[in-house]
Amino acid sequence: MSDYSDHKQQTLDPALEKQISDIIHNIPLVKTLNIRLDGLAPGECRMSLTRDGTLDGIYVSLHGGIMMALADTAACFAIQTLIGVTDTLTTTDMNIRFLRPALNEVKATATVIKAGRTLCPTEIKLHDETGKLLALAQVTYMRLQKNLDR
Repeated sequence: MSDYSDHKQQTLDPALEKQISDIIHNIPLVKTLNIRLDGLAPGECRMSLTRDGTLDGIYVSLHGGIMMALADTAACFAIQTLIGVTDTLTTTDMNIRFLRPALNEVKATATVIKAGRTLCPTEIKLHDETGKLLALAQVTYMRLQKNLDR
């Protein structure tokens, strides 16, 4: 069990960074939504996507479910920067507070709150390209058995 603050000053092992990056780039949803990996650090994952109108909801802005998918994806890989890629993870719960519409770029920064033996809660901040806060999310993942097929 470790808190994110314990890892804040450490650097990510390059081999683990490559493993995580390879996994991310092979996820069908990541490809479909054109999610970009912007950076990894111990306990943190930064991802982004650009709104092009094809994923809008009933209003002229990115659908909130797409923003939640981005937050959920970034949370998973922030956790893997601390625990590695052998444990299978599943989302147990998530919530989001939307603060303003996403009209262009959406940047997600996921930070692990605690990498527990079973549960791993995270916080995700979603900003636009100017740095304005679009939404705040929390996602909790559960660690399952090791080495399930990917």
